[in-house]
Amino acid sequence: MKAAVLFEPKTPLRIEDVAVADPAPHEVLIRTVAVGVCRSDLHFVDGIYPHALPTIPGHEAAGVVEAVGSEVRTVKVGDHVVTCLSAFCGHCEFCVTGRMFLCVDAGVRRPKGAAPRLTLDGQPVAQMLNLSAYAEMMLVHEHACVAIDPEMPMDRAALIGCAVTTGAGAVFNTTDVTPGETVCVVGCGGIGLAAVNAAKIAGAGKIIALDPVPEKRALAEKLGATHSIDALSDTAADEVVEITRGGVHHAIEAVGRPQSAATAVKVLRRGGTATILGMLPPSEKVGLSAIDLLSGKKLQGGLMGSNRFPVDIPRLVDFYMRGSLDLDTIIAERMPLDRINDAFDELRKGDATRSVITFA
Repeated sequence: MKAAVLFEPKTPLRIEDVAVADPAPHEVLIRTVAVGVCRSDLHFVDGIYPHALPTIPGHEAAGVVEAVGSEVRTVKVGDHVVTCLSAFCGHCEFCVTGRMFLCVDAGVRRPKGAAPRLTLDGQPVAQMLNLSAYAEMMLVHEHACVAIDPEMPMDRAALIGCAVTTGAGAVFNTTDVTPGETVCVVGCGGIGLAAVNAAKIAGAGKIIALDPVPEKRALAEKLGATHSIDALSDTAADEVVEITRGGVHHAIEAVGRPQSAATAVKVLRRGGTATILGMLPPSEKVGLSAIDLLSGKKLQGGLMGSNRFPVDIPRLVDFYMRGSLDLDTIIAERMPLDRINDAFDELRKGDATRSVITFA
């Protein structure tokens, strides 16, 4: 199969012929139809986060089940599926206490000594984030995908695998926005726009979007933001506090930069909560001051929208099919796999929302 392989950080991906193994027990072979180009992949490509090499990035995908191994019970051949990087074992402490998005059990991967799922010229290719989706096929654990309505357009479905699960999940699961509460979203890429749209669905009162790109702010307003502000303005945080008469109940950071995280804390009202979704550089820290703590402010992470993806993803598909969730607006461009490096270049510029790699 054709796949985009990363051999060294800070170098272009190369299209190679990679061999994919037959499904083992609990494994599913998926023909990839569409993959979103997410900034999380860029962190690995640019060497900000380390990863075993060579590897195939890509984790925001939708496709069709081609084959299943023994013991697979959740999907069948022909099912349309969305994948999710937060594969879960189903029996560890995190899974049985309802926090399956925190599962890191090795049982979702092949055991040491077993033949690898992916090889290039006979040598193993490391699977990234349980998926490696920039490839014509994906071989994954059955708990890394979920069947969806076959009427759902696959290019839009792919976005649900990460951007929407993370952004909307931050609203529905991590923060549990109450109707009428105020929300500020810092960063209007795919995740941030999904958070804005979800805040509207959740019945938030004022929804304020911060981003330096005017076109992204316009998209945020189309998706439900009641106000939008240039994030680079020296008075941006002050404007949010003024608009909301004291700050927001919920601030959602969807960029992955220290300045954005600091802004998310600064716009909170007393008792407000800042949720950090972006992948900050590993050495960075985010904190609350003593005065923030005395004011009852809270700071939390929101890994993959605190998802329960076998339940959440079909519901998000239903939101789209009923017209509540606008995924069409988030997609900036569709392109073939051989343009993956162009897609990353656009992502580095920061002007576009979401590019999607599509397979014929």
